[in-house]
This record gives sequence, structure tokens and C-alpha cells, in this order.
Amino acid sequence: MYISLLQYFDILRVDMEAPMSKPSVVTVYSAPWCVFCKMVKEYLNNKNVAFKEINVDEDQAAAQALVDRTNQMGVPVIEIGNETILGFDRQRIDLALRDKKLI
Repeated sequence: MYISLLQYFDILRVDMEAPMSKPSVVTVYSAPWCVFCKMVKEYLNNKNVAFKEINVDEDQAAAQALVDRTNQMGVPVIEIGNETILGFDRQRIDLALRDKKLI
């Protein structure tokens, strides 16, 4: 099958304009029993913000790394870019999301 040079460039242009998937810059450290964790995840979902969830009950290494980093044992902990937010703090979450242009 042959295509013209114009068709080739049209195909190339469409491929270049296709949205690239960006890695999640939001991580939620949570536990299944945590009510505020559920609220944070629901809040982010309602804002159509993609996030990676880490269950600290199942991932002990992540739980320990979180304690080492924050000196806290509580959840939820939300990381948005380089910012770490302890607890469900809507104002700080919104500011960080706006800063990263996620909302």
C-alpha cells in the first residue's frame, strides 16, 4: 500500500497531537479502615484528579518509608508533586493541585 507524502504528514501530525499520558503526580497513602482516607480519595475523584493509592496496611515498606519521611504514623498522607500534606486538608490540597495545574 502506498500513501502520498501529504497523507504521511497528516498521519504524523495526528500522532504528534495525541495526548500523552502523564505520570501521576498525586499519591495517597491510606488504609481501608480510615474514614478520612476515603474522603480524600472521593474528593480527588470528584475533581477528576488521577492519583496513585498506596495501602500502608498491605505495604509495610511504604508505611515505614512514610514514617521516616514525615515522623507521623497517621493516614491519610497526600503527596502532590514535592508537597506532602498530612490529613484531609482541602485548602492545602487545592493549592497544591492548582500549583501543579491539575485543577
